[in-house]
Amino acid sequence: MSLRDVVILGCSSQQPTRHRNHGAYLVRWNEEGLLFDPGEGTQRQFIFANIAPPCVTRIFVSHFHGDHCLGLGSMLMRLNLDKVKHPIHCYYPASGKVYFDRLRYGTAYHENIHVIEHPVEHDGIIHEDDTFCIEAYRLEHGIENFAYRVIEKDVRRFDQTLLNQKDIKGPLVKELIAKGSLDRHGHRVSLDDVSFMQKGEIFASVLDTLPCEGALKAANGATVLLCESTYLKEHEHLAKAYLHMTAEQAALIAKQSGVKLLILTHFSARYQEESAFAKEARQIFSDVIAAEDLKVIPFPKKMG
Repeated sequence: MSLRDVVILGCSSQQPTRHRNHGAYLVRWNEEGLLFDPGEGTQRQFIFANIAPPCVTRIFVSHFHGDHCLGLGSMLMRLNLDKVKHPIHCYYPASGKVYFDRLRYGTAYHENIHVIEHPVEHDGIIHEDDTFCIEAYRLEHGIENFAYRVIEKDVRRFDQTLLNQKDIKGPLVKELIAKGSLDRHGHRVSLDDVSFMQKGEIFASVLDTLPCEGALKAANGATVLLCESTYLKEHEHLAKAYLHMTAEQAALIAKQSGVKLLILTHFSARYQEESAFAKEARQIFSDVIAAEDLKVIPFPKKMG
């Protein structure tokens, strides 16, 4: 899988509608599939999206309200049915361990997949490997709830034109990587002379919260921010009462955090048109997309 996109498997809030499934978001990122907050019906949405569930390598649960986790058990059972060989990393609030276990073992089946649990107890880095550094930040929603920030590791990229100019090819490239520099035709060529470090992209998921410091930390400098906007400004009193945000508030977070692309989601069933959310947000932040079920939103890899 050499993709970089966000697939909206559902964008409704607590109550699904005829056109919106419970929320669920698949980020296809090179060789990995990151599934965020799989609500009820997520497995079936994969079928409608024409995506094979075994692409999932990591599952993130922000909190254990039903519309953010009821699809977890069926997704794990589906991956088990498909006999995936790669490990499935699961990130979730540590205080919700009892709910995670209930969802994971809610029915009788013989488990043969390798699930690696990452219960989140604190803000900051919660996992790091050769591909990603993953951070979590506490949100304000009444129960323990985390925003997730996935940071791609920086990678070195070679400039083929510069390699040709320095007459470096084949085994010499490997030698240059190993040694850091080498002699070519009487000149010393360093690794930095023919390559550069490409900064990794950042994906942030902020779901179900009032505007708060944790949301700003997660969103800081993100390439893509997936952010809840349950209500429009006219119902800001409801957003405050139920610990959610409006589209305007989500746009303010994106603007203050230096986000490149804002994806609005988690819409209340009271609204029929998603476009109203984008319209409201664009008064503050221009690069915004309102989620729609099965919509695929690319974020191409930058070249430099």
